[in-house]
Amino acid sequence: MKFVDEATIYVRAGKGGNGALSFWREKFVAKGGPDGGDGGDGGSVYLVADDSLNTLIDFRFTKKYIAENGQGGMGRDMTGSKGEDLEVKVPVGTTVIDEDTGETLGDLVSIGQRLKVAQGGHKGLGNTRFKSSTNRAPRQTTKGTEGEERNLKLEMKVLADVGLLGLPNAGKSTFIRSVSSAKPKVADYPFTTLVPNLGVVKVKKHQSFVIADIPGIIEGAAEGAGLGIRFLKHLVRNRILLHIVDMAPWDEITPAEAAVIAVNELQEFSPTLAEKRDRWLVLNKLDMVPEEEREERCQAVIDALGWEGKTYRISAIAAEGTEVLCLDLMTALDEMRETLTNDEEAQAEEKAIRDLIDEEGRERIRLLRANRRRAAQEDDDDFDDDDYDVDVEYVR
Repeated sequence: MKFVDEATIYVRAGKGGNGALSFWREKFVAKGGPDGGDGGDGGSVYLVADDSLNTLIDFRFTKKYIAENGQGGMGRDMTGSKGEDLEVKVPVGTTVIDEDTGETLGDLVSIGQRLKVAQGGHKGLGNTRFKSSTNRAPRQTTKGTEGEERNLKLEMKVLADVGLLGLPNAGKSTFIRSVSSAKPKVADYPFTTLVPNLGVVKVKKHQSFVIADIPGIIEGAAEGAGLGIRFLKHLVRNRILLHIVDMAPWDEITPAEAAVIAVNELQEFSPTLAEKRDRWLVLNKLDMVPEEEREERCQAVIDALGWEGKTYRISAIAAEGTEVLCLDLMTALDEMRETLTNDEEAQAEEKAIRDLIDEEGRERIRLLRANRRRAAQEDDDDFDDDDYDVDVEYVR
């Protein structure tokens, strides 16, 4: 799942240092002459693609980036030091746009790629530069020029790192509201989520991840029931799936039954997705369960699934247990990114898994369309093929 993360920042390059007006003064040396040195160039501002970042959330809080000014020139022909360039790290895949002109300055698409977005000011010249045979004591100097300044719009198509899997009313929207600034609709009836919601979870500076909440899955979703394949397909791109189970359901279904339904639909949709993706079990709404019943209900879910993986017990609405869960998610995602960056074999395996999942999804859509056309033909002699096409878009 992708969405556009945006941020607006102000950048200003350093001013060039002024040239010095100076004359050599030394005992017993008459008319020593001019010795004013040049100033230093101002520092430039660069954006650098860094794979340790995957969102632009940090730029929502720090919006001004200013490079160092060049030092002024000095006597004895000493040149001022150059202002230090400022390198600002951005995620790989960031598009840089000049907000005032609308011009696209560049796309940072590879690790370590650098883009100069503000040129440092040029140095001023000292009076030594103006010495000549006819002007032996020049008093002319030039000032350093101002550095460039720009208002930049940063855009990034973000791949959601974590996907939420679960039946309607499992508390997925409440969870994403609790851990991020996203504000999906929350109510005490099913299907409050009709479109995917995404939020950026900030753990600490330069450490954040994207979490995706999709509409709840119902029984038969893999065959097109409810919102079906249109949203199951979004889980393909997530590195970790959080299977959220409502431990205090409002209807007659038990938590264990709800958990089994969600897993069955996931396996029906894509066995590869069910087997290959990291999946963590999150038992939610425990604050609504009597304390003496909690352990029994949790164990029933674990037994029904035959679960041996990671399990977290939380209350999303009360933010209990969510902080530990987010910290563990960040650690796991960092380890995954490091492995995929350093291990070509792991990267190849990841691509193969995604390609296989994509093919499974496309084949399921083809079968679904064929079945619906066949059923329509049997029921209607005036069958029109175009009227029964399935409004399902498969996103790679």
